[in-house]
Amino acid sequence: MHRYTVIVKPEPKEGGFSVFVPSLPGCYTQGETLDEALANAKDAITLYLEDLKACGEPIPDEKAPPSLTTVEV
Repeated sequence: MHRYTVIVKPEPKEGGFSVFVPSLPGCYTQGETLDEALANAKDAITLYLEDLKACGEPIPDEKAPPSLTTVEV
C-alpha cells in the first residue's frame, strides 16, 4: 500500500477539477466532480505504479508530503 499527496485544482472556466501527484512526475488527471477527480487520481496512480514495476523501476515513497504556502508579490 502506498500513499501519495494529490493536488486538486478547481477549473472555473472549463469546469471540473485538475489533479496532479507531486511525487510522481507526469501523473495528472481530471474529473467533472471532486469525487470523480479523486477516483481518477487513484486509477492514474495505480497505472503509473504498474508501469514503473513493469519497467523494473523503483516505486517511489513519499517521505514527507509537499507543503503548501502562499507568497505576496
